[in-house]
Amino acid sequence: MKKLLIVLVIIFVGIQFIPVERTNPPVTQEVNAPEQVKSILKKACYDCHSNETNWAWYTKVAPVSFLTARDVKEGREHLNFSEWDRVKGKESKVKEEIWEEVRDEKMPPWQYRIMHSEAKLTDEEKNILRNWAGE
Repeated sequence: MKKLLIVLVIIFVGIQFIPVERTNPPVTQEVNAPEQVKSILKKACYDCHSNETNWAWYTKVAPVSFLTARDVKEGREHLNFSEWDRVKGKESKVKEEIWEEVRDEKMPPWQYRIMHSEAKLTDEEKNILRNWAGE
């Protein structure tokens, strides 16, 4: 048992040296939304869906660092509020998809809400997003 514990500690320490990309590229265009909507998006979505990620201390500790970096990379690829210029001509469709994810409680994901209780949206905040999306 002692040898297993030593091996696990060595592995844990060793994986801390594996580099993980934690970047915040420049904002090319901010999301086109009223301040009230932006405020909701910033507290519940921006960590994964913008170039303004708050890389909390635990995102620097492996294996959480690997998972967080992957989630942010995938989130930015799917939708990036800091590159709103990329959705030109599709804005209505994108807003509709945002609302569907929120309505179905897929976003923000439950594992994110564990560490970020402020990301759990109230009914009032959901209504604000629904109205913005044009539902």
